[in-house]
Amino acid sequence: MLLSITIWIPFYDRILVPFLAKFTHEPRGLNPKIRMGAGMILSIIAMVVSAIMETIRRDLANSNTPVDMSATWLVPQFVLLGLTKAFNGIGQLEFYYSELPNSMASLVMVMFTVSMAVASLIASLLTNSVDSVTGQGGDVSWLSSDINAGHVDYYYWLLSFLNLLNLLYYLICCRIHRSFSSSERRLSHAVDIEG
Repeated sequence: MLLSITIWIPFYDRILVPFLAKFTHEPRGLNPKIRMGAGMILSIIAMVVSAIMETIRRDLANSNTPVDMSATWLVPQFVLLGLTKAFNGIGQLEFYYSELPNSMASLVMVMFTVSMAVASLIASLLTNSVDSVTGQGGDVSWLSSDINAGHVDYYYWLLSFLNLLNLLYYLICCRIHRSFSSSERRLSHAVDIEG
């Protein structure tokens, strides 16, 4: 994941930004909101790929035949997760910097760090909740320590669905932000004309 972030960021910054800037007329290639949205879409794809890979792995493990799977089967989902973090994290920082005045630059890092902390807390609560709910009544939890008995693939499908809901919520927020920003620009333009 870190390797894909390390490769992607210079590639995006040095090669894609100049190319995209010609078409989008954005100095950073893509608008920060588009980058965040792309990160969310990549997150959904990463969870779907993870679910599919886990289903294949589990089916092979439970087929009573020797399993000959390499850890490289995990590479696609970790590359996608790295791209997710690169798009969404950097897009988020650029969005905060573009929306807040320069005097509040330290607040940008605080907001970003707090959002990461809250996300980790929610992920932990979600994992514990899924483990408790799916393990009730003597059933094997999806997140059982015996991964062949559990259903980590179901958990990935759940994360895919939650990421989809998050993307829909994000699109609604973008629409509200765009309406708010455009009405704010019209107001400031009217004040400039009157002044």
